[in-house]
This record gives sequence, structure tokens and C-alpha cells, in this order.
Amino acid sequence: MGKKVVIIGAVALGPKVACRLRRLDPEAEIILIDRDDLISYGGCGIPYYIGGDINDIDDLRKTTAHVLRDRSFFADCKGIRVLTRAEAREIRRQEKRVRICHLESGREEFLPYDKLVLATGARAVRPRFPGAELPRVFTVSDLHDAETIKALMATGRIGRAAVIGAGAIGLEVTEALTDLWGVETTLIEMEDQVLPTLLGKCIARVAARELEKHGVHLLLDTKVMGITEAGRDRLTVQTSRQSLEVDIVVLAAGVRPNSELAREAGLALGMSGGISVDRRLRTSDPDIYAGGDCIEVRNLISGENTVMALGSLANRQGRIIATNISGGQSHFKGTVGTFCLKLFDFGISKAGLTFRQAKETGFDPVYAVVSQADHAHFYPSSELIYLTLLADRQSRKILGIEAAGKNGEAVKARVDTIAVLLRHGLDVDEVCSLETGYAPPFASAMDVLNNAGNALDNILAGRNRPGDAADFLYEFVRKKTRVLDIRGEAEAAPFKEKYGARWLNIPQNQLRRRCDEIDGDEPFFLLCDTGPRSYEAQVFLASQGLNNTRNIQGGLAMIKATDPEFI
Repeated sequence: MGKKVVIIGAVALGPKVACRLRRLDPEAEIILIDRDDLISYGGCGIPYYIGGDINDIDDLRKTTAHVLRDRSFFADCKGIRVLTRAEAREIRRQEKRVRICHLESGREEFLPYDKLVLATGARAVRPRFPGAELPRVFTVSDLHDAETIKALMATGRIGRAAVIGAGAIGLEVTEALTDLWGVETTLIEMEDQVLPTLLGKCIARVAARELEKHGVHLLLDTKVMGITEAGRDRLTVQTSRQSLEVDIVVLAAGVRPNSELAREAGLALGMSGGISVDRRLRTSDPDIYAGGDCIEVRNLISGENTVMALGSLANRQGRIIATNISGGQSHFKGTVGTFCLKLFDFGISKAGLTFRQAKETGFDPVYAVVSQADHAHFYPSSELIYLTLLADRQSRKILGIEAAGKNGEAVKARVDTIAVLLRHGLDVDEVCSLETGYAPPFASAMDVLNNAGNALDNILAGRNRPGDAADFLYEFVRKKTRVLDIRGEAEAAPFKEKYGARWLNIPQNQLRRRCDEIDGDEPFFLLCDTGPRSYEAQVFLASQGLNNTRNIQGGLAMIKATDPEFI
């Protein structure tokens, strides 16, 4: 008789554990239970189904061979018993039994186990403001939500929508509503930037401009006070800034781990409410494993434990759990928080810590921002990548990377490269000399990663005294600084005409003989197209005793990405 394994939860981690375990142990008795009737689907694909990139919802439930992953599939192809519409109500650890309720009939039964796996996932947060439970106020937590929202869109009667929360799901849903359906969408976020837990301010500003470019009304630093009904099929969203009348509201205010069953069973939880596990993904009971969105994982940069709701992590953890149940020795050491997102025409990606997270963890963070072509600059399909690289001032250890650009694959490739190395203690010097593949259709001879490392090295050495594009815009609008533009005369002419004496143009090839035109007591922001030439100008000016300068990180390209209306 094989060991009895009961798995609670059948969306991502649960099916992965079950299928891997079946391959390792053909004799095991595996039972997979879920309170829903739709199981084993790609939850991260839900926004793309709503937006029309995926036409058939069943495509989210199919294998790569286009076979539907339903109860029959698991029984016939995998030899796994699946109980749908069955809810786990109690874990009796001493007896090693789980009490379940069949939701259709109300009948209860006990399932004995040798090993138990908790794959209970997370649930969407419904904020506590009035009206969060009203009809037409949705979350995007499962396929049923997706079907309901898309059906409403398809009626053609949805003209305005509000999305509350500018995290990853909020941005994906906003794109889905706006891009295909042409819905006038307002995105509301209580923090002062989009993706506040995932990006620093520089790349977040690029993302915000991409949203606004596509017609999204963005309300940052704005609280929702409540939602009320405003007649038939209409809602009023009251915020700290204004009232909005909309047809639907989508709540994307984050997720919370489903750990109540574990807590009631006396299993240890972490500070965030996720289930505590060891490196083998065992709970405080060695016969109970857990993984996916319901557990806490160790951030390998900060050393802190956190909940990381990513389908990619759940699948990798599922393999580890199955290996260990079958007698193997596999470990999950932690995560560096690698993340990527498609946002209209842009790809956005990140790994490691943001500047704010690094400071809160106790580091002394320093960052460089670069704008550079993702391919050789002369190659026809090259597009700019905007990239931030973050390091600790004292140790020079890399703490994080963020990037955005039109070629999403190129953006993701750069971040993935650093993500793999972060867990090994990568430092700035290693990024400067990082070996990457080069051919003009794919990269520059000096890759954007190398140049980000070089820029950060120069900042740490004090040679490059930087200023962010946003800092420049803030000060320039308030007439607190002037610009020294070292581009050519033709390039600078429109700016000189618009801004007059505040825009000093001395082309790079004239700077050495004209530096006496610069008032050393007056603060200047130095500008070129992407930053390298203005850095060289800063070094030269410093050699002449002119030190009251800041080099605009990412140059004019970053200014355009941050504020297209400035030009």
C-alpha cells in the first residue's frame, strides 16, 4: 500500500505537487481537493483573458498539448483522485485526518493522510470602506470573476470603470479594460506612485506615463472613501480628491494568504500571516507541507520573510514538495523577488529591493539610472531601455534592478541576468565586467547592464554627481536652476527658443574653449541625449573648479519618458 497524500488546493501548486509525485511514486494514493469546480488553471492569465489576448477561457486550463485539465484528465492521465466543490474544514493533526465538506450536498467525511500539502493560495483583499461588497464591485481572484467581468464588457454597456489599487493586477486589469474594450478607466492608488511595492520612483514614473499615454486617468496619492449606488447599474466612487461615476469597480488592493486552516490547526504563521515553512517547505508539523501564495518565503537580499504571490514560485515549490514527500532532499532557499509585467507597449521588470525597501532594511542605497538602446544603436529595431541599478554604498553589493522598455523580452532578459546572480552577492565591479552575448540585432557591444554598472561605479566614486529627471523637472519649473545642454546647436535650438537664458547651450566640442562662460556659483543641470556625454562634461568642468553641477540621469530620453509635455 502506497503512502496517502492529501493536497488541499488545486490551482497552481497543488496540481504540480500531485503530478510530480505521481511520476516519482506510482504507488502513492493522491487526493487533490478544491472548493471550486474549476481547477488547475493559469491565474496569471486572467487579465489577458479579460483583455482579449486570450479568447477562450478554457485555454487557461489546458496543457501544452491542448488537453483540458479537469477531473477526468487527472483521473485518467495521472491516476489522481480529484474532489471538486469540497472544502477542507479541519485538520486533526494527532489523528492525521482532514475533515472535508462536500459543498453541493453538505455531506462531511474524513480523509486520512500520511503527508498533507497546503496549497490554499491567497484571496483578494476587499477594503473596509463602505460599498466594497456592492454588486458590480469585483475582485479578480478566479475564473468566475473573469467570466463575469468579460461578459459585462461584451454587452457594450460598460463605458467607465474604476480600478482601485495600482499594483501588478491593477495595472494588468486597467490595460485589459482600456486597450480592447475602450473603457474610460480611472486607476486609483493611495501611494504616490504606481507599483509602490515593486518599483522605485524612476521606473514607476515611466510606467505612469505609459498609462496616461493610453488614456488612463491616474489618481495617485488618493484614498477611496466609499462606493455608493447611483441609479440602475451605476456606481459613485468617492475619493479624497473627487467623485467618479462609473459602471463597474475592480478591486485590486492586494491579496492575503489563506492561512486560517493552518492557524486553526496550530501551525506556525509568520508576521505577514503566511504559513511558516523551512527550506524543505515543511510547516511546523513535519508531516504537513505548504507552498505557493499561502506561505512566507525568505527574501535573499533583505533576509526578511514575506509573502510572494507568483505562479512561477508556486510551480517551482510544488516540484520541491513532491520530491521531499517521495524521500528526496530538495530545498527552496528563498527568492530575490523577480517580477515582470506587460503594460501596453512597454515591458517592465524588477528583481531585488527598491530604494525604499533597501533603506527600511538598513542598507545605505545608491542608484544609477541609464537610458540606452537595447540593441546596437544603429540596428533598425533598437528601442530604449530605461534601467535603474541599486547598490549598498559601503559593501558595493547590488541590491536591486528595475527596467522598462518597448522590447519586453530585452527588458526581461537584462533583469533575469542580474536576478540569477543576486543571490550570490553580486557587486558593482562584477556588473561592469559582466559577460553577455553580443550581436547588433540583440545588444550593444557595451551592454546596457555594463553601462549601468559603470554609471553606478562613477557615482560611488564621486565622479558622477547625479540628479534624477524628476528632480530636474521639479526645480526647473520652479526656476531654481539652469540647464547646460552640451548637445549640438540644432538639437538645442528649440529649447533655447522656449526657455531663453535659462537654457545655456555649449556643444561638447566647444566646451573646453568656452567654459569661462559658465558661472561657477550658479547651479546647473547638465544635459545630453542619454547621459554619457553630460557625465564627461561634468568631469571636465570639475577639473576646472566648476563643481556646482548635477548630471541628469538618463538624459533627455529619461525626461521625455517622465514628462513628454516638457519638450
